[in-house]
This record gives sequence, C-alpha cells and structure tokens, in this order.
Amino acid sequence: MQALAKTLGPVGMVRFIQQFDTGKGDYTRERGQWLGDLTIEQIVKEAGEAGRPT
Repeated sequence: MQALAKTLGPVGMVRFIQQFDTGKGDYTRERGQWLGDLTIEQIVKEAGEAGRPT
C-alpha cells in the first residue's frame, strides 16, 4: 500500500484498487428487475424513438 501511495499518489492508489473490486450483488438477477419482460422488438423500438429529434 505504501508503494502504491508513493508511486501513484492517494487518488491514483484508490483508482488502482477500485479496478479490482468485484462489487456486490447479482447483476444478472438485478438486471431482470430493472428491465422486466422487455422483448428485443420493444428494445429496438424504444432505442429508435430515443434517437429521433423531438
């Protein structure tokens, strides 16, 4: 830790360590909660609508 702090500085050390943090939770399960039962067709339609000027 001392070598990292000396070489990278405190901010660089924190960024370096954060790269190896695995995080928490189950992304695959949580993604289902966020997206619900969207179909590919719905996603394509919404993406196309989002790209149109209003």
